[in-house]
Amino acid sequence: MTDKQKRLFKIIGIPLLFAFIARFIFNVKTWDSAFTLMSLTFLFMVPSAIGAITIYFSSIEKVRNYSYRFFMPWVPISIFMVLTLFFSIEGWACWLMIMPVFLIAASLGGLLAGYYKIKRHDKERMYLSILVLLPLFLSPIEQWIGSVNNQYEAYTYIDLHADKTKIWQNVTRVRAIQKDQDKGWLTNRLGFPRPVRAELNYNGVGGYRKAVFEKGLVFHEQVTQYEEERRMRFTIKANPYEIPSTTMDEHVVIGGNYFDVMDGTYVLQKLNANTYRLHLYSHFKLTTTFNFYASWWAGLIMKDIQNNILQVIKERVE
Repeated sequence: MTDKQKRLFKIIGIPLLFAFIARFIFNVKTWDSAFTLMSLTFLFMVPSAIGAITIYFSSIEKVRNYSYRFFMPWVPISIFMVLTLFFSIEGWACWLMIMPVFLIAASLGGLLAGYYKIKRHDKERMYLSILVLLPLFLSPIEQWIGSVNNQYEAYTYIDLHADKTKIWQNVTRVRAIQKDQDKGWLTNRLGFPRPVRAELNYNGVGGYRKAVFEKGLVFHEQVTQYEEERRMRFTIKANPYEIPSTTMDEHVVIGGNYFDVMDGTYVLQKLNANTYRLHLYSHFKLTTTFNFYASWWAGLIMKDIQNNILQVIKERVE
């Protein structure tokens, strides 16, 4: 192995090894009181350490280049992503959501390490050690503080030029949705199950509604408010144990430890003699230490699911 190859191995191989070790530590179920992948520490501090290690082992000539310090940490991060996807360690949905944060955090770690390397600070190695070990000390503190349990609302609507009776029939019961009718651009790219149909045993309070998705995902819905051709509110329950483990990533599974949907409401509003506006509300719950970021993604996902259903209804009633 040449010196150049050895240097490249250190620059990429050692940060990559650290990434896998950190992922293992934060994923050990018996240590979940101190370490978990769904934490601010893993989301921000681990990629920062990866970026710092990458720059620490780089030559001073390359580190003097600002672009190198910023972008080189992306290489081990990207290889880590590809390997975890290839070996089914992580799912595509999770990576799509966390990759922007991972890349930015890795760059910040690289810039910090580059600053001390250029200054030839005599404590450069000590600062790197602190940054590498910091996740192990911060994570237990974060878990001791605990996750935040917040509820959020997703609201969508669509205008329909059709008879209200026909609209309402397609709201309460959604017959089989063909693949070419599915317009859920975000959920499709994330690999979420595709909606198939919705069934309702009777129109009224207490009615049982079953929303069926592909890959074994079923929403069990109980009607709690009902006004014929005006309003229908229902609770939503997804039982994680009913969903095959291959259906969704465990960190974004609906009804799991971190993400759950609570209820939904359809409201049909008359705009004029020929037009009705169909409103669709839902409430969902997040339980993480970074709800400020997770809620943005969860909101996009829920709105994409709702807009998809509304587009199907519009296509059928018009």
